[in-house]
Amino acid sequence: MNNEERFWNATMEELIKGYVYDGMDEKYVCLLCSESFEDGIIYPIDGTLYEAKKAVVCHIQHAHRSVFDYYIDLDKKYTGLTDHQKELLLHFKEGLSDKEIVQKQNGGSASTVRNHRFKLKEKEKQAKVFLAIMTLLHESSNQKKEQQFVSFHKGAKMVDDRYAITEAEKDKVLSTYFKEGIDGKLDTFPSKEKRKLIVLQNIMRRFELNKTYMEKEVNDILKSVYSDYVTIRRYLIEYGFMERSKDCLQYWVKK
Repeated sequence: MNNEERFWNATMEELIKGYVYDGMDEKYVCLLCSESFEDGIIYPIDGTLYEAKKAVVCHIQHAHRSVFDYYIDLDKKYTGLTDHQKELLLHFKEGLSDKEIVQKQNGGSASTVRNHRFKLKEKEKQAKVFLAIMTLLHESSNQKKEQQFVSFHKGAKMVDDRYAITEAEKDKVLSTYFKEGIDGKLDTFPSKEKRKLIVLQNIMRRFELNKTYMEKEVNDILKSVYSDYVTIRRYLIEYGFMERSKDCLQYWVKK
């Protein structure tokens, strides 16, 4: 299971903690970046030795500040929050009163902030009910493959109906464009957006998370997939699958 699937399949409790326990591999995995800590191994962190479960908690604090900070920085398409709502939530986390928030924002009124508190609380209630409804739906129905949607990376840009791709559609596209199998060469690069996304997602399986690649390494990997590797590389950046340094010399998988 890749980290995208692991993230979206996590329970609410696991999402709140920011990590899951992978019983098959006996390791604790950070949901935010996929860093893993094997059970039974002691990890030295800042001069202190930690067991795997405590080590993943320390990792989240050091690498991501907190689970709250990571989630609040996610794009609106994942949180449904406006920039103003995010700013208010950060103030609420600090424990500031309505008056203190008004002073910090240099404007507005305490009653307006209080109204935002109320609306966010209502949003929380609605989210809980909706989550319960969807959980019950999944438990009570046997969705066929043509009804199950593909999960895309959190770095995906401009998420719209192009991303409404079912598992059945994905299988069909991959068999069409990777005639030698999903680990083989790409026959042609599709022009339709949905197909591009499916092809690019499959190509990303060849890159490791938490690894920095030099441009030549990226090119070599992509050359083994398709002759026009420059086009593939450009789309990987454009669609948010990968990021690169300002000098374009280093590349890494976008988390």
